[in-house]
Amino acid sequence: MRPALPIVIVGAGMAAYSVAREFRKLDKSTPLLIIADDAGDAYAKPMLSNAIALGKGAAQLVSHSAAQMAAQLDATVLAHTRVTAIDSASRTLSTGQGSFSYSQLVLALGAQPIRLPMGGDAADDVLSVNHLADYAELRARLDRIGAPARVAIIGAGLIGCEFADDLLAGGHHVTLVDPNRLPLAALAAPSLSAGLAQAWAGRSLALRLGTTVASVARAGHGFVVSLADGSAFEADLVLSAVGLRPSVALAQAAQLETRRGIAVNAYGQTSASGIFALGDCAEYTTPYGSAVLPYVAPLLAAARAIAATLAGTPTAITLKNDAVIVKTPSYKMALAPPPAGTSGAWVDEHDGERTIARFVDPAGVLRGFGMSAHTPALRQKLLAEM
Repeated sequence: MRPALPIVIVGAGMAAYSVAREFRKLDKSTPLLIIADDAGDAYAKPMLSNAIALGKGAAQLVSHSAAQMAAQLDATVLAHTRVTAIDSASRTLSTGQGSFSYSQLVLALGAQPIRLPMGGDAADDVLSVNHLADYAELRARLDRIGAPARVAIIGAGLIGCEFADDLLAGGHHVTLVDPNRLPLAALAAPSLSAGLAQAWAGRSLALRLGTTVASVARAGHGFVVSLADGSAFEADLVLSAVGLRPSVALAQAAQLETRRGIAVNAYGQTSASGIFALGDCAEYTTPYGSAVLPYVAPLLAAARAIAATLAGTPTAITLKNDAVIVKTPSYKMALAPPPAGTSGAWVDEHDGERTIARFVDPAGVLRGFGMSAHTPALRQKLLAEM
């Protein structure tokens, strides 16, 4: 009897392993092949931006090795293997380790850091932290510099602010550069952005807002960061956190439909039969149009639905409203930003030390919110109102 073809998952991050775990709950016997271009170790990616203050090295963030995941999932984990091509017609993959056939394919390719153009002879030394190996490099550089290091962070969005708060708590000096007039401008109400800035006031964190980085040049053992407004400052390390771009090159080469991310329907299926995508690489179908949703909650919802579909029960992805918990202990926030392009206005309420900001559309409907000093009960109450 001919052996069954495996379900192949490309990637070994949170999205990939979540699908594999959910699938194994439903199907104990179908072969699983997980192909990773890194070591294949399992870790929680959100930990990358709050591990410095905890004193954790990269190895301490690993929850299970690739071998342990293979045993736990009764799967084959092929580490340090890059998929170079997908042939959706013959259902085969080309890799540096040879070709593999699949019955169904899941793409959990993640995203790549956006690299802004900048001048200077040290532009290539600017570090982005998006994977465990990147975090290991960050820790190695900080160890070589010694504490306290002067760290410049390009980008005051979610990840930039989390890294800033983490490095600050770890005893380092931080300069945060962003073209907006407030941190977290794309996600948070102005009152909450201002609250975060105020929480950093008087500490070893400088906000250089309303400008961008023009160049990074070497200066002794460190760098000079020159800004578009004509000012400059010195740093021992420069970290870029200006956002992520979904990894779509492999899908595009296979002629799958892509927009900003790999386009998937309500079931997580791409434009090619038998190929699914989820996580940071996917562009989901939502009630407000298609969107890239680089957060844990939609990833887990997609993993559960795709696993059920792979196991024989077609299941639509249920994307529920949820809040993003911002990991800035200096000023704790939960944010549920309104869908892009939504018209309306922020309305603030101050409840003791807590600020609650509601985004209300012209019809008076709650379309988003944010709060400081958040509690699960209040988050759920507001989510229920949306």
